[in-house]
Amino acid sequence: MESHHCNIFRSYVLVLLLIVFLGSKFSLSFSGSLLSLNEEKVRLTLYYEALCPGCEDFVVNDMYKIFENGLISIVDLKLSPYGNANIGPNGTIICQHGEWECKLNTVEACAIYAWPTVSDHFPFIHCVESLNFEDKYTEWETCFKKLNLDPKPVTDCYTSGIGHKLELQYADEIKALEPPHMYVPWVVVDGQPLYEEYEDFMSFICKAYKGSNVPQACHGLTDPIIAHKDNAKPFNHLVCFNEEDKVKLSHLEIVSKAIASWMDHVSW
Repeated sequence: MESHHCNIFRSYVLVLLLIVFLGSKFSLSFSGSLLSLNEEKVRLTLYYEALCPGCEDFVVNDMYKIFENGLISIVDLKLSPYGNANIGPNGTIICQHGEWECKLNTVEACAIYAWPTVSDHFPFIHCVESLNFEDKYTEWETCFKKLNLDPKPVTDCYTSGIGHKLELQYADEIKALEPPHMYVPWVVVDGQPLYEEYEDFMSFICKAYKGSNVPQACHGLTDPIIAHKDNAKPFNHLVCFNEEDKVKLSHLEIVSKAIASWMDHVSW
């Protein structure tokens, strides 16, 4: 009788061990699948500032499209609202387009902090940038009502000083870029800046994607390398250069004009 009970006990133990083993195998397999899916996503980062015309235009008229055409399913999107600002005395931030830009950069940083999921914070940022695009930036708070959002998480973040700390973190991130950013919007795909080709960012995303679930939106897009080489577009002058590169660009333009003038007067 005792031997019978021992056999039953051993059977229970074996069954439990088998359940634990299979459960761990399934868990590892499931985790591995999730990890694989995350690894397949293309990293897309937008470095921008709230009141730069080129940034407003890009967010309002270009970036929103990846949420409509399904491309967001293969994209790990990060927004960095700081741009060409500078750190002044005592940690104060001086923005390229004045105090309102500093305020809106911080508001958008707080939105990202309050609603970390990109599908939650992007609609708010798109709404604010749409108002900026229409020169109605003082009406940014209407976006809470338009999107049926509770303003408290964002306003608490802004008034508590957390938003300022977030901006200092974004400052460190953009200053650490290699190669350094020259202007905003500065669009980076898997660590590679797109320079003046940033408006073709969807083509670069599709080219960088190595997974098997290719979105329909990728089909028919032009190879970005071929487009860059054979069909170069004029540079978008809506971008906002940082001060150092603005000086370099001015010097380059002066030299270019001098050379062009000299060549016009040279007789061959």
